[in-house]
Order: sequence, then structure tokens, then C-alpha cells
Amino acid sequence: MDKRKKGSSTELRLMVVGSSGPSQFLLTNTILGREEFSKDISCISGSRKNTGELAGRRVAVVNGPNIYDKDMSRAKTRMELRRSKCLCIPGPHAFLVAFDMEKISPNDINTHRLMKKRFGRHCLKHCMVLLAYEGNLEEAALENKVQKTDWHLRELIEKYGGRFHIFSKNCRDRSRDRELLQKLELMVASLGGGYFSSRTFQKAEDYVKKEEKRLRKKRTAEIERAWTDMEKRYVADELYHQRDAYTTNVGVEIRAKAEMDNGWLRTSLARGLGTGVVVGAIMGALVGSIEGPGGMVLYGIIGGAVGGSGGGTAQVAIKHIEDRVVPTARLNFNSIFINRFFAAPRP
Repeated sequence: MDKRKKGSSTELRLMVVGSSGPSQFLLTNTILGREEFSKDISCISGSRKNTGELAGRRVAVVNGPNIYDKDMSRAKTRMELRRSKCLCIPGPHAFLVAFDMEKISPNDINTHRLMKKRFGRHCLKHCMVLLAYEGNLEEAALENKVQKTDWHLRELIEKYGGRFHIFSKNCRDRSRDRELLQKLELMVASLGGGYFSSRTFQKAEDYVKKEEKRLRKKRTAEIERAWTDMEKRYVADELYHQRDAYTTNVGVEIRAKAEMDNGWLRTSLARGLGTGVVVGAIMGALVGSIEGPGGMVLYGIIGGAVGGSGGGTAQVAIKHIEDRVVPTARLNFNSIFINRFFAAPRP
């Protein structure tokens, strides 16, 4: 059952969704005010989370692969859908559905159906359409184009309750940041000030918490050693300050890793591998049948191995967690943190 829950007033969680093309990545650049994605990127293979500020408000922006990406396997699509939910727990305050103002496709018109299928039928209440434009048209002309001139844009927006915002493809144009933030905050307030959640978002949160607990337990000895070292270097308030800073940074790292890799995602990986093995074995056996019974066995084994590899290849990125979580700097608390925070005590 889909629910609305009270969310934090300090950070606005935004899930940016795109049907095809670069619009959702241009939107992320616009929200963050920096080129997180190059202008040439039209799709990504794995979900990503970036943090920053929008008109002074802290935001977390989650991007997944394009919602109509036909080049991704079903197992990979399922994996990245789950991962995007893990990156946005306990749930997004808003779904921002990005389109190119000049290139509305049939897929774009039907995106709302896939949104309901993937995130739950009530998610459209938390959606806003974001239209990318390029050029120097005045705001009034752009609004008129959407609401009066182009019927296909009007039809598209009506599927999301009429909520829309127009943004420039130039991420350095910050002139409409305040307006976008006000629209988002108004939408969230109209829904009771909460964030969107559903059974799968709750499931994602449960698995992330469980993984956090596992990782924290695994690092218990390391944390205790660090605390012992602090006790030798600091006293009183300075000791508490150093402990708090260290604990906070360890918590951030553990949370980031748990969002990117946890039991729920590993279950999806195992299923992808299993499906690949079965399909590969069947295809291999069919090819091998030409060679007779012995060929069926041989090619079935080979096909199963190749299929299993194919089913799991999309998940290799799990091994590169640090490269896909923002901030991109790797956190090695045995070196970077110790060197930074364990400087000689101030006199």
C-alpha cells in the first residue's frame, strides 16, 4: 500500500526520471548548478546519487537509467530500479519527470503509465514535469507555448496534475532556482509535508539498515582503535569533538555503501545470474543438439556459464561502489581521516 510520510525539512530528496535522451541529466546539472553529467550523456548504466543545494536548500538528487532504455536486460533494469530506491530512502519528496520541450515522443506521453508500474499508482501525486529548453525565449513566451500553443505539451502535463516547470539546458543559468524550489515546496506542503513511500521503498530501507548494521559490526575493532588513539591525543571538549566528527564520517561512508550494495540488491543479482545460467544452458543445449547427445551436454554447460556471466555482468559495478557515490572522493578513514583530524592538539 502506498503511503505519504513526514519527511525531514533539512534535505529535499528528488528522484529525477527521464524517458529518453539527456533531459534528466541536464536537469540534475541545473538543480545542482554544476556539470555533474556531460552534455553528451543520454543514458547511464547505473543509478547515481548527487548532493548539493538548490536556492539554499540542501538537496539529494537520484538518477537512474532512462525509464525506456531498451538496451538493458530485465535483470539489470530490476537491479537499478531497486538501487535507485535504496539511494532515495526513506522515499523521495518529489519525482521530477524530465522531457525535452522540442522533442516529445510517444514514449514520453506514456511515461506516466510506467511510473505507476514502477513506483506505485499514487506516485503521480508527487510528480512534476520539468521541460528543458534551449535559447533566449522570455518566460512568458515559454509559459504560453506550454499552456496554449502546443497541445501535446498540455496533454503531457495534465497527466501529472498540471504541475510543470521550465528549465534551461545551461546549468549555469540559476535565474529560476528559487521558483523551482518554491513549486516543489508547495507541492510537498499540499501533500501534508511528507515524502512518498511504498512497500518497496520500505523494503529498501529495511535492507539498507540491515546492511549498515552489518558493516558497522565489521568495523567495530577499527572504530575502537581510532577512539583509543583519540583518547591519547585529546581531552575534554576536543576529544568529544574529534569523536563526533569521526563517528559522523564513518556513518556517512557506511550508509553510502549500504545504499549501493545490500541484501536486496544481492538477491536481485543472484536471480539475474540464475536466469542467465538457465537461459544460456537451454540455448547451448539447443545448439549442441546438432552434435548429438554429447554435444547437448557440452554446449549446455558452456551456454550456462556464458549465460550466467551475462546475467551478472551488469552488476560488476557493485565492486566499484566508491566511484558511483557522491562525493566522489574515496574515504579511507585509516589514513585520510586520521591525518586530517589527528593533527597535533591546539595549544
